[in-house]
Amino acid sequence: MGAQIVAISPQLPDNSLSTQEKSELAFPVLSDVGNKVARQFGIVFELSEELLKLYRQFGHALEDFNGETGKNELPVPGTFLLDSKGIVRLAQVDLDYTRRLDPDKVVEVLNTLKTAD
Repeated sequence: MGAQIVAISPQLPDNSLSTQEKSELAFPVLSDVGNKVARQFGIVFELSEELLKLYRQFGHALEDFNGETGKNELPVPGTFLLDSKGIVRLAQVDLDYTRRLDPDKVVEVLNTLKTAD
């Protein structure tokens, strides 16, 4: 349908590459060090010190994965569909990371964009 899937992660480049390889993803995982892109979308939140301690206890210290600039914040999971001009045509953001955009909705919007060309 002429679309490209791209994941964007706050992880350091080596960690993003590891995620892509370990999960055998067929699409690139780009690194957004310091949440610069996520901040432009307005989806960055700061974690409490208690939650950061819990992350560390489970071996997931954010400074190890995301670097010093991303050590206390994360992006809210989101899905964005941009057209060829960079205009956001569909957006879904949910604080509950288990709720994701239905792929059928993406296909529906892609079909709309394809017929609009």
